[in-house]
Amino acid sequence: MSVTVRFLGHSAFALEAEGATVLIDPFLTGNAQAAVSAQEVAADAILLTHGHMDHLGDTVAIAARTGASVAAIVELATELSADLPAGHDVRDPNFGGTISFDWGWARWVPAWHTSVTPKGTISVPAGIVVHLGGKTIYHLGDTCLFSDLALPGRRDALDLALIPIGGHYTMDRVDAVTAAELVSAPLVVPMHYGTFPPIETDVQAFAEDLDRGGKARAVVLAPGETLQLG
Repeated sequence: MSVTVRFLGHSAFALEAEGATVLIDPFLTGNAQAAVSAQEVAADAILLTHGHMDHLGDTVAIAARTGASVAAIVELATELSADLPAGHDVRDPNFGGTISFDWGWARWVPAWHTSVTPKGTISVPAGIVVHLGGKTIYHLGDTCLFSDLALPGRRDALDLALIPIGGHYTMDRVDAVTAAELVSAPLVVPMHYGTFPPIETDVQAFAEDLDRGGKARAVVLAPGETLQLG
């Protein structure tokens, strides 16, 4: 099977396989990097790592328009349930929780960061391991470097990791090389860089450093570009 991974800018991705589209952290409105508008993006499910506006983004508007299922850590999911029409499918896992969908599954794992929504809801930040189209993808969310990044790959063989590299709010490009070694996915797409001045970095230097180590290959995607898995 095959999965198309489309980088939408910042930390937003669309994963497509077998007719299903899964969005992660759809920050599009107000994102100068955004490859698509919130009004035109498709979605069967929206998965959130945490509640900061540059990740929560257009979740409510997209879900309301498309009917997409929404899944986020329980406190964030509670806020979203109140913002969406009654009966909308909102899932509320916590760390270690796996949610099954028609297209596959997603599991929420720890990330070291903070998480407060624009409305003031506090929740824990997370990474998400997503399985669809026979492939397993680890979106690290916003996080610093910590050793437990190695654990998801011990349970599931990872095909791809999406890793923040911008520094300031997350790990920088140097720590991201070590993170990639811990995660142990053969392919790495860098994210969360260049959107705002504090997170500008040299993505090509990151790619060269990672490739030089020989444990993973970096795939640098411009917003709108895709990577085909399988």
